[in-house]
Amino acid sequence: MTVRMSVVLLAAMACASAQCLPVSGERILAGDMARAVPVFAGLAPELALGYAPAAGARRTYGAAELARLARRYGLEVEPGMEACFTRPMETLSGERVAGALSAAMPAAHIELLEFSRQPIPSGELRFPVSGLPLNQTGASPRLWHGVVSASGHDDFPVWARVRIQVSGKRVVATEALAQDRPIERSQLREEIYEGPPGMPDLSQVVGWVPRRPIAADTVIRREWLDVPADVVRGERVQVEVRSGRARVLVQGQAQSSGRRGEVIEVRNPANGKNLRVTVVDRGRATLAANPGETLTGGIR
Repeated sequence: MTVRMSVVLLAAMACASAQCLPVSGERILAGDMARAVPVFAGLAPELALGYAPAAGARRTYGAAELARLARRYGLEVEPGMEACFTRPMETLSGERVAGALSAAMPAAHIELLEFSRQPIPSGELRFPVSGLPLNQTGASPRLWHGVVSASGHDDFPVWARVRIQVSGKRVVATEALAQDRPIERSQLREEIYEGPPGMPDLSQVVGWVPRRPIAADTVIRREWLDVPADVVRGERVQVEVRSGRARVLVQGQAQSSGRRGEVIEVRNPANGKNLRVTVVDRGRATLAANPGETLTGGIR
């Protein structure tokens, strides 16, 4: 072989080896390198040789770096050879988005109106139900947030604008419901409906309290309800008064309603004074006495 032919052959080999090959993982493995430089096929394919580039970027092993890498494992490459790898980007298709939406909510009829079209890394496309707005119950389009999970990288955000119809049950008030009064099962009925998702079921209504009055024959919406208070105004409350290691239990009457962690006022029937206490459980509260204050002073 002439010198000129050898130079042409080496140049061709270098050109071929410099073509960027796609990798999907976070590391460049010996199996990946063997596709560019066959001598690496003698190593275990799963052996990690270096970090893969970020999505859409390239990672090039120049001739000198590639030669050093080969010598580390007792290999020898042709002079001038290089290797290039890339993490390919892609764009979503309507079919792929529709499939991921259907997988997340298989019982619903989902109309795909629009979706994100920016380049994304290769990975698993998911639209978790948690990506839907919780307080939207009308028939208007919704913005559903999803992610592409790429190996070794943070989830890449995507979105789809959709219109959703479901078949299910909704809860209707059979009588007027008072504000701040726990709802009873006898005050409700269920009915079949087809429409947008997000309507609460019986378990999310019974025992809850309306934030405002609800008229009879009204379909109940989730945002109208609140979790019931642990202490309701007018109820008897057991207050544990603490002072150092001493503990005294006092029975009082709640002057306001509250949930765990909230401060309410409780009237001590023995002396008519109000105590500011912290709700700790259903019908129970605590009061920490000030340093030097006796447990009986102003309490009993």
